[in-house]
Amino acid sequence: MLRITKNHRRLILEYQGEYPGSAWVYHDLVRDGCVSVSSQAFKFKTSDLIGQLPDADAEDLEDHCFRFKLGSRKGNYFKIKGRKLGIDCDVFISVDGIAIERKTFVAERNISIFRRICEISESSDIWIGGDNENAIPIEHFEELLKRFPNTNELNKYARARVAKIVGEYIEQNRDARLNYERYLNRKDGKPIDPVNQKELIDSEIIKYEYIRDTIKEWLTKSEAYSEKQWQSMILNFLLLIFPKYVSVLENIQIKDYYSNSDSTKNRYIDIALVDANGHLDVIEVKKPFDDSLLMKRPYRDNYVPKKELSGSIMQAEKYLFHLSKWGVKGERLLNKVYGSQLPQGINVRITNPKSMIIIGRDFSNSTDDNAKYNTKFFDLEIIKRKYGNVIDIITYDDILRRLERTINSLKKRR
Repeated sequence: MLRITKNHRRLILEYQGEYPGSAWVYHDLVRDGCVSVSSQAFKFKTSDLIGQLPDADAEDLEDHCFRFKLGSRKGNYFKIKGRKLGIDCDVFISVDGIAIERKTFVAERNISIFRRICEISESSDIWIGGDNENAIPIEHFEELLKRFPNTNELNKYARARVAKIVGEYIEQNRDARLNYERYLNRKDGKPIDPVNQKELIDSEIIKYEYIRDTIKEWLTKSEAYSEKQWQSMILNFLLLIFPKYVSVLENIQIKDYYSNSDSTKNRYIDIALVDANGHLDVIEVKKPFDDSLLMKRPYRDNYVPKKELSGSIMQAEKYLFHLSKWGVKGERLLNKVYGSQLPQGINVRITNPKSMIIIGRDFSNSTDDNAKYNTKFFDLEIIKRKYGNVIDIITYDDILRRLERTINSLKKRR
């Protein structure tokens, strides 16, 4: 039996062995001058003993209750010397507001709670509750005690680890990993305090609304802007609209070794994007003409691409072809020329590059009847999917819809 009591001056740990009794505590103190109790969670010297050692031949030695000074009061805290817990840090526990018992110090399977805290702490002392500026709030400490894994959870975790390592080589009678995940999902506990989500979402909504409104305004007077101006405007938003990319490179000179077998020709990519892993993709930004995607008249009931769209696709495919053929030599040159424009730690890599074409308007504002309207949308989607493995064809209306849906999603989450 182990019990911790407190009065206005100190904490007292009372220990009375059940089996094989308490005599071993007496013998350790006499022989070594110290003793560890409760699976070595607490360590005491003879000087910590309250009262005198019983006589060796006392009849009740096996049933004797040993009382030790666990902590002494210092202001509004009980101070427990680190040596009594087998750690280098002294522990200060608030006099009020927290129950002090064995489970305050020892978790399931005799895991020392304060030893775990001391292992990650840079401070020389551990403070629980009270008004010390470095103190762990009582409610957080109690949450920590609840979250320490119990025996059931440790068993499930151990089975899950074993299954992960040898599961491919033996036939399992149950899915241990799934069982462990289900247990964690059911486990009751206070959720971790989130960051100020509403404030973050509000700032995201403002950002996307500004991008949406700017593009809408430009679309109302699209003829007044040149293609270069459109490219410049879209460049300001590219990394926000497509967050997988971290850098924009302009006017990239690449080598064409195939158009003329007798000489090498220089070609220029207006805009390229670099993602967070350094992979290079090409982007073409065209003016948003209302009628630049499909021919007005169908060919055998099918709407085929206009020259502007098919020409942009061909141009993009050639860029991707020449980039792939350029290979490692091209990577070295691009990193040399554009290295200063890339985020730290990123190098350009040409690995199966893809292309994105931002072009034209779809048929949202057309006067076509429903059948014709639906057929155009369907045929345009077929064209997009045909090239989808290497080229992403995006209309300005696609961008507006993406922004609108992102804004609506954010508003629902705040």
